[in-house]
Amino acid sequence: MTYATLSIVTNLIREAAHPLTGSGGDYDSLLEMIGDARFVLLGEASHGTHEFYRERAKITQRLIREKGFHAIAVEADWPDAYRVNRYIQGDDTDPDAVQALSGFKRFPAWMWRNADVLDFIGWLRTFNDVLEQPKRIGFYGLDLYSLHASIECVLRYLDRVDAEAAHRARLRYACFEEFGDNPQTYGYVAGLKLRSSCESEAVSQLMDLQQSSLRYARLDGLPALERFFDAEQNARVVKDAEEYYRAMFHEAVSSWNLRDRHMMKTLNALNDYLELRRPPSKIVIWAHNSHVGDARATQMGRSGEWNIGQLAREEYGAQCRSIGFTTYSGTVTAASAWDNPAEREQVVPARPDSYEGLFHQVGIPAFSLNLQKDSPVAHGLREPMLERAIGVVYRPATELASHYFQASLSEQFDGIIHFDQTRAVEPLEAIGAGAEGEPAETFPSGI
Repeated sequence: MTYATLSIVTNLIREAAHPLTGSGGDYDSLLEMIGDARFVLLGEASHGTHEFYRERAKITQRLIREKGFHAIAVEADWPDAYRVNRYIQGDDTDPDAVQALSGFKRFPAWMWRNADVLDFIGWLRTFNDVLEQPKRIGFYGLDLYSLHASIECVLRYLDRVDAEAAHRARLRYACFEEFGDNPQTYGYVAGLKLRSSCESEAVSQLMDLQQSSLRYARLDGLPALERFFDAEQNARVVKDAEEYYRAMFHEAVSSWNLRDRHMMKTLNALNDYLELRRPPSKIVIWAHNSHVGDARATQMGRSGEWNIGQLAREEYGAQCRSIGFTTYSGTVTAASAWDNPAEREQVVPARPDSYEGLFHQVGIPAFSLNLQKDSPVAHGLREPMLERAIGVVYRPATELASHYFQASLSEQFDGIIHFDQTRAVEPLEAIGAGAEGEPAETFPSGI
């Protein structure tokens, strides 16, 4: 944009923005824009920012109370999220919310084991405690990294309901045993065709389970249906994770698309399941901006990638709303490299030629913006600019290469929420101070 155009767009944003003051009516306009939509995708510009978690929780609470939403689907592994689901549904296997979150052991644990999620899980349990079982809110994972944990869940389920089927499943899943507990090792060996893959075994096990669905679901009514649904999703994770880990060693676009396609399949399965129990299903999705914003409006889309934001819009149309979150500067919880410890990093002030830099010029500390209608501000934010994305890895020394990409904001999202200054999310475990001198890495970095 030219300087004159930037000045015009800045004024348009200032006039259209809804300042956030911390009052109960902060998101009235956002809920009005959401209307009767049944799928609301809430993003985040990083996996380690307090305000993003806190405000998503506030919006979700209002969607539950005022619009009848009854499920939250998050960018997390199915078994770990389902343990939280059991807790908020009233299963007292875990004595408290901290224990319910203890399944999140894999890097990056702080993404879900943090103070804001802990508060939200506590709120969900309290909210559910006064409701009858069929009306309680659910919490589910969309991701596919949990190959071994999902295998254990399938076997545990079959041990309880069908000893013969459990034996068949063990024989099939034994294919993965020689690679230990590291699915990347399997992906490397099978992806480079150094040995046969376990694809057929994973597919056969999912089909075997599905063919017995009616028999298993009749065992004891609604609880049996719930337990079967959990087992079926874990078997689907194993099948899709096997393919994903093989694809990792070919091209990034392929593995990214497999992952988001799995997220969409899981969302569809969850929607179908909830439609049986409590129609119409209404689901809030929590994931990174790079997943919930329409990929077709971004540099990612031009390189052949899709995401759940695009797929949800294509499938559900007007029933879907996507809300992005941005920040200009502050601190963030992230790692300096994959599998490294969490650190509290200083976020470099956003580039002036980015959307975040543009929002900083507006001069409002925090605001929401409706981008859905063909309004002057939506038109002004349609021109491509840089947008920042910080994943679980943050490399401030190479920000432009590691964390910025081109996007058309008003085509990517139906609404945006901006916080000019943000602070790092607080993990439940202690973290260290930030490091310097990180090597370069291409975008996206651990999203």
